[in-house]
Amino acid sequence: MPRIWKFGLCGVARLGFVLAMLVPLSSAHASSYSVLHYFSGPDGGVPGAPLISDGSGNLYGTAAVGGKPGICCGVVFKLTTSGSETVVYSFRGIRRHDGAFPDGRLLFDGAGNLYGITDEGGRVCGIFTRGCGTVFKIAPDGTETVLYSFAGKNLRHGAMPRQGLTAGNAGDLYGTTELGGSSTNCGCGTIFKLAPDGTETVLHSFHGGREGTGPASLLVADGTGYLYGAAGGGSGCSGYGCGIIFKLAADGSSYKVIYAFQGGSDGAGPGGLLPDGAGNFYGLTGSGGTGCSGYGCGTVFKLASDGTETVLYSFKGGSNGWGPIGELITDAAGNFYGTTYWGGDTGCYHGGCGTIFELSAAGTESVLHAFGSGNDGKTPYGGLLADGAGNLYGTTSRGGTSGCGSHCGIVFEVTP
Repeated sequence: MPRIWKFGLCGVARLGFVLAMLVPLSSAHASSYSVLHYFSGPDGGVPGAPLISDGSGNLYGTAAVGGKPGICCGVVFKLTTSGSETVVYSFRGIRRHDGAFPDGRLLFDGAGNLYGITDEGGRVCGIFTRGCGTVFKIAPDGTETVLYSFAGKNLRHGAMPRQGLTAGNAGDLYGTTELGGSSTNCGCGTIFKLAPDGTETVLHSFHGGREGTGPASLLVADGTGYLYGAAGGGSGCSGYGCGIIFKLAADGSSYKVIYAFQGGSDGAGPGGLLPDGAGNFYGLTGSGGTGCSGYGCGTVFKLASDGTETVLYSFKGGSNGWGPIGELITDAAGNFYGTTYWGGDTGCYHGGCGTIFELSAAGTESVLHAFGSGNDGKTPYGGLLADGAGNLYGTTSRGGTSGCGSHCGIVFEVTP
């Protein structure tokens, strides 16, 4: 691969932590779509996070359920671009301490170890008898180590980590939890740091309302000592909050809401952020905008370094797609690529099973693939990964072959 984006506070390359998010794409429209792998249960099911690459063309990801026979609770998998899948690790579940239901993007270090989080599992904590989640490491030989198990009767250390991990200096890892926090907050989630020795520090507890609640994106570090992300809450939507973008000093010393969505044409429900290197961020909102009726069908937005938000595109629903979820990637020409959870083939479930879209630098949207009612997958939940030739890879959370209940999802490739 000619280029990857590396996230960390600064000096990430020295640490060797790599988050393979994107490489330059060609700007051509897709001409073919293929399914690389159908999940069937024992090999995993319901993948919901973006894939990463090891730099040799192999894809890695998590599936929230499934696993080896008798093992219930999700897998980490490896997939070659020819479609050969290997289960790297099967989580043993809520009665074990290794974690359950992996979610969020994986992270590589320079030695080939994988890092990630599970929503549940680990030690029993508070009222969550199934465990409050873990941070894990998987060695190249498949050995799993729990680096941290969220625990504590009052959940002040957080509970149910989401999205994945971001690498920092000196081997530190940063992440978020959907629930828990200090005893004075609403249990609305945390931002945490995990040191190499396994010491966890809560950098920020969300307090709900205008200040934010339930972090909803992978953290992004700007290289100057600040972390950025999206969360619920805010001042819009009649006080219920339509979501916010926040900024946090990496030592936890300061926290600021830099934009609060109002739920109208500006969008509502932000997801992951994509930096451009000039202090601007790009992202998706699952609703809001000027398309559709009511809450809108979602947007693609730009947030300038001074906090000014600009809507680059409002989804129109129907065959155009609606409900974008996940993260954007971009190419060298400034075109964006992503997925919508609904829309596309309007004869499919709930008025569409999702799309893969391209948004040109001029703001023109093209649907590269509309997921149908066949076995090509349904409802993509994570974002996309690109290789050096401009091929796009991703997953759908449902659909595929009929041998797995409501179908276990797929891994796909879109080729220009």
